[in-house]
Amino acid sequence: MPLPTPASARPARYTAVAKLLHWVLALALIGIFGVGLYMADLPFSPQRLKLYNWHKWAGITILSLSALRLLWRMTHRPPSLPAAMAQSMPRWQHWAHEGTHYAMYALFFAVPLIGWAYSSAAGFPIVVFGVLPLPDLLAANKELAETIKPLHSLAAWALCALAALHIAAALKHQFIDRDGLIGRMLP
Repeated sequence: MPLPTPASARPARYTAVAKLLHWVLALALIGIFGVGLYMADLPFSPQRLKLYNWHKWAGITILSLSALRLLWRMTHRPPSLPAAMAQSMPRWQHWAHEGTHYAMYALFFAVPLIGWAYSSAAGFPIVVFGVLPLPDLLAANKELAETIKPLHSLAAWALCALAALHIAAALKHQFIDRDGLIGRMLP
């Protein structure tokens, strides 16, 4: 991990790569969540199998992009909150700000890894784009799969809730506080 950068030396805006990864992952997560909700209630059919495979491929892609995003964030520190804003925020808002980001990053990894574990335990291998077989994380075990399945859903809903909180905070800063904070992440 790089040495901490003094706040005064940090850029006022996120880097172009950080912004690109933020928005690509945001759109990918919205898409995969919507597909996940839709496909879960479909009857067994070729369409359902196709969507499940697409969902797995997207999950592995999101896992890879999340790793890239985390690596980028560890080597390119994000800008500090503006000093006046940081000083005026109550302590609980600082905790919520930091905690939400840490929890979202954890879930960026947990949701696809739990899905991968479920798929492995259910006996359905992941073959990315139909050409790249991934190793099973667990041996096939239907009982274990039934235990893991709700964890994937719960983690996905938790990520959705945190993303909604993140969006609400950004909109509050933009339209209520009018402090321009959201401009740091806009293209």
